[in-house]
Amino acid sequence: MLRTLEIRDMLLIDRLDLAFQPGLNVLTGETGAGKSILLDSLGFV
Repeated sequence: MLRTLEIRDMLLIDRLDLAFQPGLNVLTGETGAGKSILLDSLGFV
């Protein structure tokens, strides 16, 4: 299970530290906020 995700210098994201909780985790945000970039970064895990 993925518990944390750290992203550095990936496209629009300079630095991001996420902590996931057990159960359902939801990503929301405006258009262009970087939601798809975040999901794409999971491909590097």
